Amino acid sequence: MTARKATHWTQDLPPLKGRVAFDAPLAGLTWFRVGGPAEMLFRPADTDDLATLLAALPPEVPVTVVGVGSNLLIRDGGVPGVVVRLAGPFADIRIDGTRIEVGAGALDLTVSKHASDASLAGLEFLSGVPGTIGGALRMNAGAFGGEMKDVTLSAVAMDRQGRIQRLSGAELGFSYRHCAVPEDVIFLSAVLEGKPGEAAEIAARMEAIRTAREDSQPQRVRTGGSTFANPPGAKAWELIDKAGCRGLAIGGASVSEKHCNFLLNNGTATAADIEALGDEVRRRVLETSGIELKWEIRRIGSKGEKA
Repeated sequence: MTARKATHWTQDLPPLKGRVAFDAPLAGLTWFRVGGPAEMLFRPADTDDLATLLAALPPEVPVTVVGVGSNLLIRDGGVPGVVVRLAGPFADIRIDGTRIEVGAGALDLTVSKHASDASLAGLEFLSGVPGTIGGALRMNAGAFGGEMKDVTLSAVAMDRQGRIQRLSGAELGFSYRHCAVPEDVIFLSAVLEGKPGEAAEIAARMEAIRTAREDSQPQRVRTGGSTFANPPGAKAWELIDKAGCRGLAIGGASVSEKHCNFLLNNGTATAADIEALGDEVRRRVLETSGIELKWEIRRIGSKGEKA
């Protein structure tokens, strides 16, 4: 644990087993590589460690969970309160028959590979979803014909007071790129359901997904993945293209020429550049089509000076 800042609520934290850092840089944890610091960054050692912190925090202190930073934009002012990053035991994967118990910190790609190794079909789509299972649950992530609502039997979560909740698939309330679980509830794990399949067919499907991603999406660049959700009956990238936004730039940020539902940090962008570019794209699409695009990328933190 690093030295505590001599300010307000941080003075009253209980002893914690996990890693704690104050004024912790977050830009390096995100795919965009932008954004300010966390007032406090916490990597809990286990479930009890997380519960200890949450139970002790004043209710006015915000708590934000981040995964591997794929579909995330952290604003330049940083994130006030506590940022929680789940790893270690929160990334465990266990297979029992056709069921896969996965920690919220497990990478989607890793889960799909474990399913493939066990000849379980139905989870190949996760190989095309960047991020972790916790984020996939939060936004009912999907790609290449599958989404979390198709494979999730149940989930375990923790509320703001550190209490465990066990949620059925129906209680998760999945809809397009959304779940009904309150934002202050932290996903800890989930039980996913596969189905018996042929290992060679599953591997071929995953390879096809990998190839399709490389052919259609920008690779090895600073991006946050798919930026806007597809509106009903339309595709976001087509609306963006028709609005003349392909290649549009603000500051160090630009709309990808390869797939215009991706925003890029060209090396000098700030979070403000990226968000302003996204809002300009939304304005132009609304002006040309009458459709208001909704952000799929999660934007957190303060636009002002660092937290």
